[in-house]
Amino acid sequence: MEKGKQAMENMKNIKMPQGAGRPAAAMLKFAAFTGAAAYGVYNAVYNVPAGHRAVVYSRVDGVGQTVIGEGTHFLVPWLQRPIMFDVRTRPRTYASLTGTKDLQMINISIRVLSKPDRSRLQWIYTHLGLDFDEKVLPSIVNEIAKQTVAQFTAAELIYQREHVSRMIALTLKQRAERFAIQLDDVSIIHLAFGQEYAAAIEAKQVAQQDAERARFVVERALQEKKSTVIRAQGVSKSAELVGEAIKNNPAFVQLRRIDAAKEIATVVSRSANKVYLTSDSLLLNLLRDTGLNLGKK
Repeated sequence: MEKGKQAMENMKNIKMPQGAGRPAAAMLKFAAFTGAAAYGVYNAVYNVPAGHRAVVYSRVDGVGQTVIGEGTHFLVPWLQRPIMFDVRTRPRTYASLTGTKDLQMINISIRVLSKPDRSRLQWIYTHLGLDFDEKVLPSIVNEIAKQTVAQFTAAELIYQREHVSRMIALTLKQRAERFAIQLDDVSIIHLAFGQEYAAAIEAKQVAQQDAERARFVVERALQEKKSTVIRAQGVSKSAELVGEAIKNNPAFVQLRRIDAAKEIATVVSRSANKVYLTSDSLLLNLLRDTGLNLGKK
């Protein structure tokens, strides 16, 4: 025991060289200060990317009213934190099964281009959260689609599709404004009817085409009948005129013979064979028909 006490007293009597620990302590203090400063600066700076906006949540007074734009900004670490919003327009498609005015079931698909209202980001985060669009849009799109489509029959939806799309867009934009959501565009991209109704439409179209085809056949037959009558009347009139011409002027027959002879001669001249034709063959024996005989005096 005495030896142990003696060793302890000897350790207490050992003296360090004066000034040996000061540089190390200073270095440690400097490193600690630098690290704390770097950590504080890192946590006090945040960036808002392009196409985004931010609101600052404070542990003291909650979500701030100021909307932070793009760029680098500062905050108080631990007490404040930024909440980012993507304010770019994003497309979404929603499908709905709904009934028409004439009790036909149709599948309708609506595409919306939506984005949050930049001036009301604080309200959106407080009441809806960051997934605001998934909480609001599916329900209101489905409700307004059913409400609007029920005002039209299935046939009206086909030829008034643009009007129906405008009605849905107008009502949907007004409804979305209540939830601080802006809609840049609303359009109907797909409209499908039930199998029974589609088959009925196809059968109706086929019947209409058959009726049009039958009407065309009837009209063509009537036109052909009129054409035949007119042609017969023309032939009859022509024969009557030819008969009168022959009766009044016998030389008309000779003129027709000359025309026929010219046509026969033209056809024969194009042949590769050599053919000798008499005047009787060419219908040119005019002297016999006129009773003239140049050989008699």
